[in-house]
Amino acid sequence: MPSTLLSRRDLDFLLHDWLQVSKLVERPRYAEHSRETFDDALDLAERVATEQFAPHNRAADLAEPTFDGQRVHLIPQVRAALDSFAETGLLTAALDDSVGGLQLPHAVTAACLAWFQAANVATSAYPFLTLGNANLLLAHGSPEQVDTYVRPMLQGRFFGTMCLSEPHAGSSLADITTRAEPQPDGTYRLFGTKMWISGGDHELAENIVHLVLARIPGGPPGVKGISLFIVPKVLVGPDGSLGDRNDVVLVGLNHKMGFRGTTNTLLSFGDGGHLPAGRAGAVGHLVGPPHQGLAQMFHMMNEARIGVGAGATALGYTGYLKSLAYARERPQGRPVGAKDPAAPQVPIIDHPDVRRMLLAQKSYVEGALALVLYCARVLDEQKTAASDADRERAHLLLDVLTPITKSWPSQWCLTANDLAIQVLGGAGYTRDHDVEQHYRDNRLNPIHEGTHGIQALDLLGRKMTMGNGVGLTLLTDTIRDTVTRARQVGGEAADLADRLADAVDRIVSVTRRLWADGDPVAALANASAYLEAVGHVVIAWMWLEQVLVLPPQGSGDAFHAGKRQAARYFFSVELPRTGPQFDLLDSRDRTTLDMRADWF
Repeated sequence: MPSTLLSRRDLDFLLHDWLQVSKLVERPRYAEHSRETFDDALDLAERVATEQFAPHNRAADLAEPTFDGQRVHLIPQVRAALDSFAETGLLTAALDDSVGGLQLPHAVTAACLAWFQAANVATSAYPFLTLGNANLLLAHGSPEQVDTYVRPMLQGRFFGTMCLSEPHAGSSLADITTRAEPQPDGTYRLFGTKMWISGGDHELAENIVHLVLARIPGGPPGVKGISLFIVPKVLVGPDGSLGDRNDVVLVGLNHKMGFRGTTNTLLSFGDGGHLPAGRAGAVGHLVGPPHQGLAQMFHMMNEARIGVGAGATALGYTGYLKSLAYARERPQGRPVGAKDPAAPQVPIIDHPDVRRMLLAQKSYVEGALALVLYCARVLDEQKTAASDADRERAHLLLDVLTPITKSWPSQWCLTANDLAIQVLGGAGYTRDHDVEQHYRDNRLNPIHEGTHGIQALDLLGRKMTMGNGVGLTLLTDTIRDTVTRARQVGGEAADLADRLADAVDRIVSVTRRLWADGDPVAALANASAYLEAVGHVVIAWMWLEQVLVLPPQGSGDAFHAGKRQAARYFFSVELPRTGPQFDLLDSRDRTTLDMRADWF
């Protein structure tokens, strides 16, 4: 029976038919691998996700973590699943062999990890946050910090977090006040409060490694004065042994509508709650040079943003597959025009409006999965391309695509979850079916790691304007390369290419129009509409890319025919949405900008 988590056939199509990941084994980093090792990793991920993560997804949602004033309690299946995950080695799949990694391509790794996000996004959050933490320290930490903190994390003994937001500051990191006092021994003592810290406290590991943004007294104001510190829950000795509890106190748990199995915390650093005699403050270790914390943290934040998009995609995808299975099995009603009330009922998938909802979901989730894996493939280019120019190009392209990859799946795969509920009708919003939980879980993703509006400001205000528009040029030229290839193929591909080319032209003209007079307030007033429109164009590009590797029309099988029809749907129904959005942007509409607070 096919999985209702993800489609392995789709993953194989995207990885092998389209992205040609097997060709990566020709590069030194991946020379020890083959198509067989890639497929083995995918098989392992599917099996462990299905057997260890999916079965307690509902249980973890219904039995949220609790805090008794001393310890956090979770259902035991979470720890068992995480132990099984650690045994797979998939946490280190893409890392260097020097730290115990498997050096799998990032594209293959992303596909493997998607199984766990589809199976149980709350439990998978613990190791995935840890991986982001470890990657940051591998890039910016000292060798001693890597040995002390990263290696235990990669072994599954320690887990990691990132601690950015504070109750009074939210996403405005320039306003954080947590301070780090330097000590004679080279350590620091931290004092402050951090809010919305996922995985901030639990008993799932021997230790929790917090990466904390704080200010060293006397540093520059604003974001230029932020430094980054390792603050472990339990102090670690020079020999790696665990010592006293650090002065990191769990104030309380936040209770969210989704991701209920992931502890989300308010943490206090340095309030004396766990304070050995003669010491004040939470012991922290500076990562890299002082006052570089935000730039360092963006290493983890950008990775996390793509991870959010991947998680949103996985939740949308599993919701789609579950609503599809329901629609195939649920008999209800008769075809329009049928006159005999005694005739047998038909499966609801036979009703045109149900097919509309399923096709919309398919176009969203398969388009989003293509984008996530494409970004991972671009990361492989950034790491292993033959020339400096190719690696730099890949880095820039990934930079431009990051806010889109975070936000588009978070918006439209959530819409897919909404449609999945609708397909099930009244059953869809009951707890008897998974689709209502998938919607609640996915509703967090438009906020996770920077809201929709923040990503919009990043795309239009930075990524498309940096270097006098080099990011804009690279993205549009890359899409136009696909357009050129499609026109050479001719037929329906050429027709889709022409429609995509028109949309790309609108991106260029509208971007230039918005910045024509150099007024950033006016240019960014409708940035969210810009993000949505450009995101739709990018997903149309992903669909055209897939069409180009499909067998000729009339050949192939139902899978290929379904791909082609989903592409047609996206170009016919979804891409035209961008026209009014570009018109709004092109007019430099000031309706929202001119609204006054006292008019509400």
